[in-house]
Formats: sequence, C-alpha cells, structure tokens
Amino acid sequence: MSNRELHQAPLGKETQYPTQYDPTLLFPIPRANGHASLSIQPRPNWFGADIWNAYEVSWLNHKGKPMVALARFTFAASSANIIESKSFKLYLNSFNQTRLESAEKLLALLQQDLATASGAAVEVQLIEPARFNAESIQELQGTLIDELDIETSQYEPDASLLQCTAGNTIEETVVSNLLKSNCPVTSQPDWASLQISYTGQPIDHASLLKYIISYRNHNGFHESCVEQIFCDIMQRCKPAELFVYARYTRRGGLDINPWRSTRPANVAGMRNARQ
Repeated sequence: MSNRELHQAPLGKETQYPTQYDPTLLFPIPRANGHASLSIQPRPNWFGADIWNAYEVSWLNHKGKPMVALARFTFAASSANIIESKSFKLYLNSFNQTRLESAEKLLALLQQDLATASGAAVEVQLIEPARFNAESIQELQGTLIDELDIETSQYEPDASLLQCTAGNTIEETVVSNLLKSNCPVTSQPDWASLQISYTGQPIDHASLLKYIISYRNHNGFHESCVEQIFCDIMQRCKPAELFVYARYTRRGGLDINPWRSTRPANVAGMRNARQ
C-alpha cells in the first residue's frame, strides 16, 4: 500500500459516524508495508501478537435497550494485515444503534469481520459489566531504567546507540515509560511503556534508554515501532532470546499493545496506570 493509499484511510479526516452495523468500515493495512523498512531483511520469524483493548463497546438488545462491554482483541503477528485504528473505532461505533439478539451474536460478528479484514483468526473477549471488577491495573515488571542521568539529543531512531558490555550471558528484564512515537498520518503523539526481556550479553542501560528516547520524533505505527526495536536489538546485541512488549496509551477508546518474541509467550492483556 502506497502513502497515497494510506491517506485514503479515515485517520485524520472528518468522518460521519455510522448509525448501523457496517463491516466495510474496517480499513486493513498490509503488514508487509512496515516489514519492508526493518533493519533485518527478510524479517525475523518471530512470535507475537497485537492486543487491542476497546473501552467503548455498545449495542442494543432485541428490545432496544443499550448494552455495554469492554472488549479485548488479539491479532496474530503472522496475520496479513493490521487494522487502521480510526476505522476500527468507526466499525465498533456502527454497533451503537444496532439491535442484536445477544452478546454472543456480537462476539460472532466481531470474530468474523476482524478475521476477514486481518486475514487470520482473531481472538475476541467480551467483558460484560458483571466482570468489570476483575479488570485490574498492573505495571510492567522489570528494572526501570528511566532514572538514569543521561544526556541525549537524538530523537530519530538510531540503532548505533545500542551498546553491549562484555560479560557472562545474563537473563534480564528492563522497563521504560519513555517511549514516544507519532502517528504516521496525523503526527499525533503516541505514548507507551516498554518492556524488554533478553538472554545474552548485558545491554548497557544508558545506551538502551537513549535508543528508546530516539523514537520521540519518529512517525510509525505502534506495531512497526515494536518490530523495529526488536530487529535493532537482535542485530546490534545478538541475544539468544528476546521479548519486546509495548503498551500504548488509548486514543479514541482503543489502546494497542504489540509484542514480538523469539519464542512463544503467554502475554496477559492487563492495563497499566496510563491506559
């Protein structure tokens, strides 16, 4: 998909909000677009998923009474397409005045439509009000590197900032709340917390923090940013195992949380405080 085609997406445009269910609102974007610019070609055979949380899901029951829920969507990183976020919001809004027999009917439609748009099966969870209390807030676990007293002036991604230190192989998990990138269409800021787990030569924390901060003026989709971080660490530091996970703050009632790993992982869809 060219930049011209991407600018045909609803993102950044004034849009009429739908009044009835309409699956054609979903705007898929080929993952291959983001893969083409990665620092490792062909791209690594990673494991991963993109976990979306939706906080503004509503529909009408068969009597016309409004119903509400939270929803969690897990898209496999191996699917052909990502979904442009505003189109996803508009699609979910199209249920607002749509009568459905049950929550199960809504679930079936979501699974069907998102699988068609993304090119692969999508795991969908509906969380109805009786289960809201079980939705807790939890921060990413690991060594927080944000308090390091660094000096930097690099605000475009620069993999050369990454440095490994000589030493024995270690297992380590580090966390930063300082990841920021920008929407490639609107240039609106996207804020995230980042967790990196690896097995390999120690990665210098100051260099890693500078590298994370270097995304501050970068225009890229959430998924592409995580994939580029994964590739840069693999290329520069050559860990035996690597896991990269970003939790982005919500926009338009949706948050996006991609992870990529050298091996399968069971990643919980929990929220952190900024979400």
